[in-house]
Amino acid sequence: MAGSRLPRQLFLQGVAAVFMFAFASLYTQIPGLYGPEGILPARRTLRPQGKGRWQQLWETPTLLWEAPRLGLDTAQGLELLSLLGALLALGALLLSPLRHPAVYLLLWAAYLSACQVGQVFLYFQWDSLLLETGFLAVLVAPLRPASHRKQAPQGRRAGALPHEGLPFWLVRWLLFRLMFASGVVKLTSRCPAWWGLTALTYHYETQCLPTPAAWFAHHLPVWLHKLSVVATFLIEIAVPPLFFAPIRRLRLAAFYSQVLLQVLIIITGNYNFFNLMTLVLTTALLDDQHLAADPGHSSHKKTATSRPKALLATLSLLLELAVYGFLAYGTVHYFGLEVDWQQRTVHSRTTFTFHQFSQWLKTLTLPTVWLGVASLAWELLSALWRWTQVRGWLRKLSAAVQLSLVGTATVALFLISLVPYSYVEPGTHGRLWTGAHRLFGTVEHLQLANSYGLFRRMTGLGGRPEVVLEGSYDGHHWTEIEFMYKPGNLSRPPPVVVPHQPRLDWQMWFAALGPHTHSPWFTSLVLRLLQGKDPVIRLVQSQVARYPFHEQPPTYIRAQRYKYWFSQPGEQGQWWRRQWVEEFFPPVSLGDPVLETLLRQFGLQDKNPPRARGANSTLAQALHWTRTQLSPLEAPALLWGLLVAVGAVRVVQALLAPWSLRSSPEALAIREKHRPAPQKDSGATSEQATPAPSPCSSGSRTTRRKK
Repeated sequence: MAGSRLPRQLFLQGVAAVFMFAFASLYTQIPGLYGPEGILPARRTLRPQGKGRWQQLWETPTLLWEAPRLGLDTAQGLELLSLLGALLALGALLLSPLRHPAVYLLLWAAYLSACQVGQVFLYFQWDSLLLETGFLAVLVAPLRPASHRKQAPQGRRAGALPHEGLPFWLVRWLLFRLMFASGVVKLTSRCPAWWGLTALTYHYETQCLPTPAAWFAHHLPVWLHKLSVVATFLIEIAVPPLFFAPIRRLRLAAFYSQVLLQVLIIITGNYNFFNLMTLVLTTALLDDQHLAADPGHSSHKKTATSRPKALLATLSLLLELAVYGFLAYGTVHYFGLEVDWQQRTVHSRTTFTFHQFSQWLKTLTLPTVWLGVASLAWELLSALWRWTQVRGWLRKLSAAVQLSLVGTATVALFLISLVPYSYVEPGTHGRLWTGAHRLFGTVEHLQLANSYGLFRRMTGLGGRPEVVLEGSYDGHHWTEIEFMYKPGNLSRPPPVVVPHQPRLDWQMWFAALGPHTHSPWFTSLVLRLLQGKDPVIRLVQSQVARYPFHEQPPTYIRAQRYKYWFSQPGEQGQWWRRQWVEEFFPPVSLGDPVLETLLRQFGLQDKNPPRARGANSTLAQALHWTRTQLSPLEAPALLWGLLVAVGAVRVVQALLAPWSLRSSPEALAIREKHRPAPQKDSGATSEQATPAPSPCSSGSRTTRRKK
């Protein structure tokens, strides 16, 4: 197997980029979500219980416990963490010395701290995925940059350590768990849209935040939608086991299939940094040879191949073709694919039952665990073999200690991950080793391993449910309150906000799926809008002048539930159609008994006014000044600006790279070694073309060389 030095670097840079986007996106929303006048003030989540400092930190692992020591309240501490996290991630993205385990540990700890007080607005699968991936980056990151290591003996990659590729295997295992579980839950949920292969006929218009491309995808032929669902099942269920295939071409084919799926999702949906995070995970399927990072493989001369190697290559090719043939046959058989040449369509249907799939899953889940065990065992043996090649007893001892520590951590994390992975099949979950359950229970609150299962059920089969807020001064004339990102105005095109996640707009989508009592935060949103709180208004409209009640808060607020559909082709100036369904939230005003009852029922009343902690401290003033400077920018523009800045710096680094290489100590040493012998002093007269060497001058040159 080829090396993984460059894929590991791509992974570390990708993780840093996602952390940067996640922290920057969260920072823009903190005052409205978690500030003293926000929807769910963060100060309510951290209340000392009289426990010891370290016990309190272990039970609720967040650095925000230390905010009062800095003269900050919880929301200000969250702002500080987000700013420092974004800057640190930006540094790790641009500067290789900052891709250090300590840096990624700080990023992970900062985001975990935010999630502890984030409540429902930070309770998404991609937040858990970022935490798990971020912790893996701590193990993948090298302790010392490769350029600072001594040159390795001939025939070996410079600076390579036996354990370096071991934690990177956990990234591949995480990608397998994510994709396999996401495919399986679509069928175990018994969702009729997934089983009928019609899910994508609804998905594009019912997803949380569609893009303009989703409108065009929605109007594709139904047979193509059904065929796309079949391809989704193939990529998410059948392909992931190939992540561990011994044939690298199979792994590369799996890589490109995953990339294709994620890119299509990015084009048609605003899923913040989730798909970017998944693309980062796919780097674990690459190697240096494929990325042309290993000159020994890409530019070697063709030599005569021995008969055993030729036979092995032939068997490998035959096995690869057999796998492709098996996947093609299984897809055609289990989904009844038939080509209709007259209508130029492909018909598809599921030919298996839920019971058959459940039996298949029960039979296959445990073998996938053993597949992971076998693959990890191979990685451990490979690392052990590399350790035997280390020369020098001191280096061998150091490598043994590092391999033991990293190997133990890798095995422990694998065991922990088996528990949430086995949730896809209850029978397998009960048959796991009890030690794995105990280990997982001990560290579960650190989110080192999580269960996944995206798009479990397709919602909005009868129309996309959407909550529309309305305000009024007299209770008779109502004005709609339009959000920046979620559907509302029928003539406004869907926005493109990736990699930003407008967390209020996302929760509004979930709120529309049930009664308002299932979303207690909605009552707090209504209260803050009635009070005219500027931080919350900026979550609805960052340009306050566009908010219909920016001059005076409304006296009454209510909410209506509509059903939305994409407009039909030919409807000029319209992106949506809608139909009123019912009242979602009754008309209320400040002091209304209904509102007060709901606030008291959900524990959202402001019993004690927030104390102005550290408002005059230097750090608090610096945070306020930073917020003032950045507030005119909309969140997507801020994140895109960061992306453009990173691209510009990358271009400058690429332009300066040749000069830095020429001026590096290694390059200077090579030039000095190959410099031709010095000629006679140029100050000699031109008439003497080739003067005889003087003994004195020769001796002086010899003396200088000795010195």
